[in-house]
Amino acid sequence: MNDLYPKRNIIAIDLKSFFASCECVERGIDGSSAPLVVCDPVKKGAMTLAVSPYLKNLGVKGRTRVYDLPKNIKIIKVPPRMGLYKKKSKEVIKVYEEFVAKDDMHIYSIDEVFLDVTSYLSLYQKSASLLAEDILKRIKEKTGLTAVAGIGPNIFLAKVCMDLESKHSPNNISSWSYDDVASKLWNTQPLSKVWGIGIRMEKRLNALQLYKIGDIARSSRFILKEKFGVLGEELWYRANGIDLTKISDLNAPPKNESISHSQILYKDYDESNINIIIKEMIDLLTKRLRNMKKNALVVGLFINYSKSIGGGFSHSIKLDKYTKDSKEIFAVCLNIFNKYYDYLPIRQVGVYLACLSPDNGIQLNLFEPYKDAILAEEANQAVDLIKDKYGTNSLLKASSLLEDSTIIARNHKNGDERY
Repeated sequence: MNDLYPKRNIIAIDLKSFFASCECVERGIDGSSAPLVVCDPVKKGAMTLAVSPYLKNLGVKGRTRVYDLPKNIKIIKVPPRMGLYKKKSKEVIKVYEEFVAKDDMHIYSIDEVFLDVTSYLSLYQKSASLLAEDILKRIKEKTGLTAVAGIGPNIFLAKVCMDLESKHSPNNISSWSYDDVASKLWNTQPLSKVWGIGIRMEKRLNALQLYKIGDIARSSRFILKEKFGVLGEELWYRANGIDLTKISDLNAPPKNESISHSQILYKDYDESNINIIIKEMIDLLTKRLRNMKKNALVVGLFINYSKSIGGGFSHSIKLDKYTKDSKEIFAVCLNIFNKYYDYLPIRQVGVYLACLSPDNGIQLNLFEPYKDAILAEEANQAVDLIKDKYGTNSLLKASSLLEDSTIIARNHKNGDERY
């Protein structure tokens, strides 16, 4: 087998309509016939967090505005209870531990998991599909929750198999191989249906006349990398069904030196205005990197929701090269945010850079003029000199004057009263 196409047996499992199903189980009602919605029951313009399988079968999306819910149905509106969802999630994780060791499991989110069962098939004397069936039955018996499973030779194919096919399968289980990539993955559109491609990235890809996953697979890997950096190259590999990530890679904590910055927000933020905060934090961190004369290989983002709801997420991505470029780091953070954000009010955000290495010069890109990279580096150094001499608020981006920005107030709070 080619090194780019390792043959593993990965099972991706997702708990169906998790939050809404937890509420139905807790109330002793059938989610397949109850029109239950998890949302803020007071705010009409609030976004729903989850809807029951019954409403999904009627075409109601899991994420929709409360005022867009069907008017001809008496909707059961319940507020989110993250404590309950965490409790149920732990119960499900205990089921997984009955079948595989923790080292062969990666908890992707509160309701999703990846299991590497390659070495367990001979032990159980079962195929991956039959083992997945046993796991889903056990989840139902233990927790009352329904799950779906996708099986593939790598993490990406297992995940997209689950998202695109398993959720429509009669037994909630489907399996893909590398041979299925052209027939089952390439025709997928819109692009945002595929794991890792958000709406913003979809629009940028559409602008390049890329509308189906197959269009990405047949395009130039080098041009995609030129346009989108490391994320563009990852898009090309995944469009071709290639994913070398291992469970151990996902579970490994960041090594070596790291730096981070976080803040508790004075009001609720969401997807419409959190970007400005993330950008400001990255600017602070990349300035620290320049002062330290170091670059980073791992970029991480963590988000905590409002205390009334609880929960959040923390994830990182390992790049293919060291960087201190704020635009590239922001693109990675945005990718993480789009993957994991649950449309809940945000009250804390943090960015961390890990696996730092001495800066031994500018790493040039063969597809862009080297002078651009040098000029960008010189501009950053000039800005740093001005801020060091005249104060951190002496040079600000226009976005720093917006109402949602916190950079000026934070600079004053940290003792810099100049400007």
